[in-house]
Amino acid sequence: MGGSLQIKHKMDYNDSHALLSGEQLIYAITIPLSTSIILANLFIILGIAWNRQLHNTPNYFFLSLLVADLCTGVALPFIPLMGLNRELSLNSCMVAHIFPNFLFLAFLFNLVMVHYERYICIVDPLHYSNLWMHRSFPLVLLAVWAPPLLYASLPAFGWNNWSGPDWDDCCAGSQKIMPLSNCSTNATACCSYRRVFSNAFIYLEVYGLVLPAILTIAGMTGRVLWITRGQLKDICRLHRSVERGSQASDREQRLNLRYTRCVVAVSLTFLACWVPYLIYMHVCVALLISDTKWSSTTHIVLSCTGIGSMAVVPLVLGLANRQYTEPACKLLQKLRDRWRRRTQGSEEVAV
Repeated sequence: MGGSLQIKHKMDYNDSHALLSGEQLIYAITIPLSTSIILANLFIILGIAWNRQLHNTPNYFFLSLLVADLCTGVALPFIPLMGLNRELSLNSCMVAHIFPNFLFLAFLFNLVMVHYERYICIVDPLHYSNLWMHRSFPLVLLAVWAPPLLYASLPAFGWNNWSGPDWDDCCAGSQKIMPLSNCSTNATACCSYRRVFSNAFIYLEVYGLVLPAILTIAGMTGRVLWITRGQLKDICRLHRSVERGSQASDREQRLNLRYTRCVVAVSLTFLACWVPYLIYMHVCVALLISDTKWSSTTHIVLSCTGIGSMAVVPLVLGLANRQYTEPACKLLQKLRDRWRRRTQGSEEVAV
């Protein structure tokens, strides 16, 4: 009997140590990434707020995306934690899973909305000013924030596995190392994403919301590049007819080079920002279907890099626009000049 108690104490200690090491790895990866995302979003938001010329409906859409991305950066350390089994109460477990999922879905809906608005601007520029999104801006905001909240809250309304099989085994992985700990003694239970999200809920979110949204963004981006290529050919053809030459001029070569750079930048952005998340998403679904356990370290690294890389997409769109970054850059330049003047004045006084 004493030997079995010692074995159980050792198993509880090993599980608790593994949970703590997993959380430390999550924080070590996500805290720097989350801080960078938050600061970059604040940098762009301040640039839009200070430039009155940017106070229009399209930039308000992008501002909503930046707010969603900022919230995603705040929730980034908590998203990989959903893959760990923890000892939490029912309400705490629901909030720990529903709130990050809501912010992620709201970010994705805002991203699709911004891409669609810019897609219409290029595909149908004559009717762009009369677009329904510009006439009913509050309704559009409600459409990109309310459905993610409603869908993410479905587990709280009963679509969950909380009353499913026996989950008491993961109580040994509690953060508190307590001998013979029991979930019922502290009114807590095993908190796992399998208890909060059912398989049908996960499949519907992945293949009904997330993957179609990503494919829609990729399709609109590809369509814009195709239209841009056609317009570039028309410009080169008109330029040759005016110049009456058969060979490409330097200006045409510069235009082609600029278009090539644009295609390369878009391709690299897609590969760096979307491919890691697609890999993480499909690996998770494959393991969920096969019902196999995998290394927590692999799960943590894939989830942190996948979700973090996807959260960088709005930053790429914002930092690439000089109108968004120019006011903040001017402010930083003024602060830098004041700091240099103060340091130079103090040095002269010291001399």
